[in-house]
Amino acid sequence: MPKTAKQWPFRAISLSRALSRSCSTTTATSAVPPPPPSFPLKHVTRSNFESALADLRSVVRAADFVAIDLEMTGVTSSPWRESFEFDRFDVRYLKVKDSAEKFAVVQFGVCPFRWDSQSLSFIAHPSVSLLFTCFFAFLILRHNFFVFPRQELLVDGSSYEFLCQTTSIDFLAKYQFDFNACINGGISYLSRVQEDEAVTRLNLLYEDCQLGSRHSLKEVRDTPLVSMTDVFFSERMKIRLGEWHDALLRDRNLGSPIKRTLNDSNQPFQTIFFKMRPALALNGFTSHQLKLIQSVSKKHFKDLAYICMNGEGSSSQHLVVYTDSEHDKDLLMKEVKDEHRKGEEMKIKNTIGFRHVIDLLSSEQKLIVGHNCFLDVAHIYSKFFGPLPSTAEKFVTSVNKYFPQIIDTKVLLNANDILQLRMKRSSTSLSSAFSSLCPQIALGSQRSDLFFQSRVKVEVQVDDTRSSIWSSGAKHEAGYDAFMTGCIFAQACSHLGIDFKVFSPTEHLANSEKLQKHMNLLYLSWTNGDTIDLSTGHRTAGILSSSNLKKRYPKILFENIVLVWGFPSKLKAMEIKECVCKVFGPTSVTSIYHLDETAVFVQFGSAELVSEFLVLKETLERNDNAISVLHPLSKLLEGGNTHAADYGTYKEICSSPISKVLFADQAEAVGIKWKTKLVESEVEVRTQDHECSHKQSTVNSDSDSIQKNRRKIDYAIRSSGHDINDSIYDTEIKQISAANL
Repeated sequence: MPKTAKQWPFRAISLSRALSRSCSTTTATSAVPPPPPSFPLKHVTRSNFESALADLRSVVRAADFVAIDLEMTGVTSSPWRESFEFDRFDVRYLKVKDSAEKFAVVQFGVCPFRWDSQSLSFIAHPSVSLLFTCFFAFLILRHNFFVFPRQELLVDGSSYEFLCQTTSIDFLAKYQFDFNACINGGISYLSRVQEDEAVTRLNLLYEDCQLGSRHSLKEVRDTPLVSMTDVFFSERMKIRLGEWHDALLRDRNLGSPIKRTLNDSNQPFQTIFFKMRPALALNGFTSHQLKLIQSVSKKHFKDLAYICMNGEGSSSQHLVVYTDSEHDKDLLMKEVKDEHRKGEEMKIKNTIGFRHVIDLLSSEQKLIVGHNCFLDVAHIYSKFFGPLPSTAEKFVTSVNKYFPQIIDTKVLLNANDILQLRMKRSSTSLSSAFSSLCPQIALGSQRSDLFFQSRVKVEVQVDDTRSSIWSSGAKHEAGYDAFMTGCIFAQACSHLGIDFKVFSPTEHLANSEKLQKHMNLLYLSWTNGDTIDLSTGHRTAGILSSSNLKKRYPKILFENIVLVWGFPSKLKAMEIKECVCKVFGPTSVTSIYHLDETAVFVQFGSAELVSEFLVLKETLERNDNAISVLHPLSKLLEGGNTHAADYGTYKEICSSPISKVLFADQAEAVGIKWKTKLVESEVEVRTQDHECSHKQSTVNSDSDSIQKNRRKIDYAIRSSGHDINDSIYDTEIKQISAANL
């Protein structure tokens, strides 16, 4: 799925048309090429999943790499959760985590690529004297899986929930995404953690099992008779069971065969055999009545066992079974329990669903190729392995265990000067890269007069059909995007100097030295080009970013940032900057950044100014007098709802699973009640670390802190042009002294 929102498909179409027009200026004697064969992607739903999975197993095992792509129902759960340049790496991960947890994957593209040495050939192009093109062939087979988070195991009665972002749904609809196929035929799944939890619940359920009921496999208490109707019904059941029980014993004593009744579900009682034992099938009773029958059989008939088989409610089979002895009854209960357990275990296995594909990719340890795929990887982990870890460091460690080799083609394209030159330093979006590096495939043409030709020949295979040119007729589906990603990677490998001519079938492409420096590097966010190494957890700050990425702000120092929210909505960034600069100086604020209409980041020139701003804000709000009202910051504090804190509070708010549309509402929902969170000073930190051994130093530090805050207030008050009141000093001294006790 394209991560740069919804604009690149239009650019791809216009570029394709432009290239088509440029290529139409061939001589009149040129033969018109035949139209490319059009055959659809292999769409996989519940109906053909088993056969598709069997086919996929064989091609994945033979593949040199597997390209993937996902389509989701959304990207950001609220505007302020968009990726900002002011986001620190840990906050970027929290935003990706929130997206992967809240939105659903509705389509999963899997495209294995296998190098075919028999199709290898060299071709010269005399029309382009400086271009010598080598063609190598990859055979590919694409699968386009529809996925839907259907809840197959009813655990606590609740159903799965996910968000839909209107822009994402509109994008899918614009390119004819089949929502009916997704919802009705989408393949459900169970993560590894969900499977483990289901097995654990099953084991607990069957411990010390005494009865074969699916609802409760332990001894049940007698159902209380709450009405006269229950009393009369229980008495009738006691009589009916007694008559049937006595008839069984009489026939056995006389040596007469037990007579089965007709198989008529309308009859409330049917005599049948269950596991070689006579049994009475119960039909048409309510769940409450069945509980009363169970209670009657347990209380009055020691040689009768109540059994519930095959599902729940009306689809269940409820039986009263005759047993010869207590030992026979125990054997029956054990047999029923084991049968139930096997059935439940099979049901859990059957609900694994699409995770079989993920397990296949993981177990085969294939090189996985994606385009700008950090969010894709987060979705894969969240949906098919378990809850996302709380930090990026823990996440990369876990991911690397399942997928030790991942290549991000966007990182690859931006990190290599040869590829950038080949693409004329144009956009590295999926469609642009595909058009630049794979023009023949993108245009569906075998013509040799294209100025830039693909260096690696790609043959498409769907079932028994193969072709070197291909038009799927279904752009921007996950399967086709995975195909484009794999084609880009194949061409990039050739440009990096990987010679497929001497590539041995026993070699692993992932072990190529030319790929090692790009291996497992993923963009945390394309906003500033920060990458993270999935194999080590090391982060690189933007050195791999494209030259097209222009930063609008000076160097970001997170310790110099104050988060302000809840201020009057009419205030704009420049007005906020003016308010602050009137107090702390014209160069005190280096930049202002709006998260949304209710919150801003204010970056100061130094970390000390952060502390001074927060102390001053708290002082002005605490002292409701004329000085505070006339102070330059009063415009920012108007309304009494302005909050401020350091950058750590922003991370705390982002880590919450709650997602309100406005940041101010989010902070309130998270539970932030205070208006100002002061930054702990270095003196206070040293005091806490050496509290026991440096008590006298603590007293001196307190005195220094008081004097420091007096100077801050002096400066702030002088900025407003008013005389200072000694009571402010007294109040401040008392408060700081009390805080340090």
